[in-house]
Amino acid sequence: MKRIALLGMPNTGKSTFFNRITGASSRTGNWPGVTVDLLGAKVLLGGAMVEIVDLPGIYDLHGFSDDEQVVRHFLENNSVDQVLIVLNTSQIERQLSLVLQVKQLGLPAILLLNMADEAKKFGITIDAEKMSGMLGLPVVLLSAKYGTGYQNAYQLLGRTLEESVPVRLDRLKELLSQDDRVELEMDRVLKSTVQIPSQLSDNLTSRLDRILLHPWLGLPLFFLVMYITFQAIFLFGKPLQDGVTWALDTFRHAALEPLFAHFPMILKGLLLDGIYNGVGTVATFVPIIILFFLFMAIIEDTGYLSRAAFLMDALMSRLGLDGRSFVMLLMGFGCNVPALMGTRVMRTRSLRLLTMLVIPFSLCSARLQVFIFITAAIFSPKAAPLVLFSLYLFSFATSLLTAVLFKKQYASSEPFILEVPPYRFPTLRQMLLRGWHEVRHFLNRASKFIVAGVVLVWLLTHFPANVPPASTHTLAGMIGSAFSPLLDPIGINQQLAIALIFGFVAKEIVIGSLAVIYGMQGQGLMALMAHQLDWVQAYSFMLFTLIYTPCLSTIATLRSESKSNAFMLLSIVWSLGLAWLVSFIFYQGARALGY
Repeated sequence: MKRIALLGMPNTGKSTFFNRITGASSRTGNWPGVTVDLLGAKVLLGGAMVEIVDLPGIYDLHGFSDDEQVVRHFLENNSVDQVLIVLNTSQIERQLSLVLQVKQLGLPAILLLNMADEAKKFGITIDAEKMSGMLGLPVVLLSAKYGTGYQNAYQLLGRTLEESVPVRLDRLKELLSQDDRVELEMDRVLKSTVQIPSQLSDNLTSRLDRILLHPWLGLPLFFLVMYITFQAIFLFGKPLQDGVTWALDTFRHAALEPLFAHFPMILKGLLLDGIYNGVGTVATFVPIIILFFLFMAIIEDTGYLSRAAFLMDALMSRLGLDGRSFVMLLMGFGCNVPALMGTRVMRTRSLRLLTMLVIPFSLCSARLQVFIFITAAIFSPKAAPLVLFSLYLFSFATSLLTAVLFKKQYASSEPFILEVPPYRFPTLRQMLLRGWHEVRHFLNRASKFIVAGVVLVWLLTHFPANVPPASTHTLAGMIGSAFSPLLDPIGINQQLAIALIFGFVAKEIVIGSLAVIYGMQGQGLMALMAHQLDWVQAYSFMLFTLIYTPCLSTIATLRSESKSNAFMLLSIVWSLGLAWLVSFIFYQGARALGY
């Protein structure tokens, strides 16, 4: 099977092109010589199946960051039939050097000048035919975002693959030694084929930046945008969540209960009160999670996150971090795992380790499900968005505190360089793909961790069989009693303690566990919890859930990215200790004040 390597600098739309050509049917896998996962997909191209590998975004094949080393190791250890180089057309004068480096290696390549629509707005014109002749390789102007020029690239790729011969570079370092020659060649091609006006014509970005990057207004505006985002998630998400809850309840009463009526009582309880209630309760939050990622996709793809990193860099540098660390924290809102892997763009190990230490405190989407459920059950509709926003502030606060305490141990002097892109708005297709990706991610985890977790919780709360379910005499009750001396001072009862234990595997299991423990789902479960918990207990529980040990996937990524068991253990112990201390101070302080 022929192999295509997708290569380009960060922020060139490489992933957008990859998703379009593969239909977002990507997978991760290890390749020879590469110790990390890369995205890959098999697609039908030119009448034959080919494998497309999406390599990390890099600025220079000579670079020393982890991502740049991944690309070099891949090219050294794997044969490649074709290289697709994706550049940002509006920044071609800074990116053409990568093309010449690839050409110097003798790799069969096609140059894709992406964001051609954006370059046209800036008044930049490219003579693609002349550039192709001078470079000695095909050049295609396109917009992966809108799909223009995509078919030309697709057909050209199909034709060139028929004639391509696989190339493997065993002596990559020797071939990358002629930097001066690359600079001269790049200058010659640019002068002959590219016309860039002395002042770019797009003034919208500069006008917006005068406000959004204002020294005093910038950060308050950013947090205002995030607060409005959470308000919108609750406003639009609650009706959708109620609709899913109604559909699940109706399906249970109308279809499942009659179907399982003649099943043995213990099997019926496992299927309905265990698996269906547990997974169903988690599933009710899928619409809200989709909305969260749609809104975050808009904020991220517009280029606003890069500006947030710029605004936060002065503060982060005092904490031993930089603006990229802040971006990784924001990425952790989706999932801590890709945020941890994103630290590979940092060249110094100390900066990577400090950033990896703070990322697990990001309020990820799995924790978000728990908090939305608790806030909807305990707090009023007006208070719920404020409570959720306060948890995000606590997330930042614990991250910053961790950085302050450990910055001397992981001191770094790496300079912060950030490319701030022009403002863009994602297409409907991009946002829908992002939402589908999260649904698929949920279904994947539901088929693994969540089902297994709720089954185990049901067994623990129903055995021994001769005692009342979920009582102190069950296995779950015994476990909860064992942790009571530690958790009672922070207001966490035995039922919540069981949910926390299983949350160590995956935070999505927490809600499913509560549904199984209380034997209810939906509105009934929320009403019961509102009766048993006051707001102080609920908030203390959410604080502990926010800060304590991340899920197993995050811990495994910490180990693989840091290559240190000691660092992984430090992260676990520190997060557990800090979670208990923060919850203790809040709970005991609130009780002392009479709440």
